[in-house]
Amino acid sequence: MLKYIVIFAGCFLLQSDAMEELSWSEHYRLTWNDFKGQPNLDTDAVAVTASGITFSYSIKQSNKKVVGFKTLVKAFFYPEHSWCKADQVDAHVLGHEQLHFDITELHARLFRQRIAKLKPHDNLAQTLQELHKTIEDDLANMQQTYDAESNFSIDEVGQQKWKDSIAFRLKATEKFKSRG
Repeated sequence: MLKYIVIFAGCFLLQSDAMEELSWSEHYRLTWNDFKGQPNLDTDAVAVTASGITFSYSIKQSNKKVVGFKTLVKAFFYPEHSWCKADQVDAHVLGHEQLHFDITELHARLFRQRIAKLKPHDNLAQTLQELHKTIEDDLANMQQTYDAESNFSIDEVGQQKWKDSIAFRLKATEKFKSRG
């Protein structure tokens, strides 16, 4: 008897029935018009990018044994939860925010790369959940490190270093890029 188990998970945990989202694409760069959320006037931040990875999988079983699986991993930007203080931002800050989204895509690629190495086994669901958690933690850590080392885009040398590093890593993982 064949049985399918389907699981959905997201590392960006905002819930809304009709939440707008933009899929990452190498052919699209964010614009300030994409930042539709209400700015937080109680912070020194001039912009916030809300992005995350969605993840789903199905597992095929036969005679209570895992015999196959499919996964879907996507990187998204959430316009309604991203915001900017329009009178305080410029193209340089937008580049900083775009790189946050690119870092999300990088982790979606790393997730797909690691999934591609998996073989069906009886604890596959647990393995996928643990891998998802690891990727989610790595993504959060890299986002924080990026902001610290670029001083939120103020350190132009640090910003350029990160831009170059992420461009290199995206090129190295191109085989696993988001497709549509």
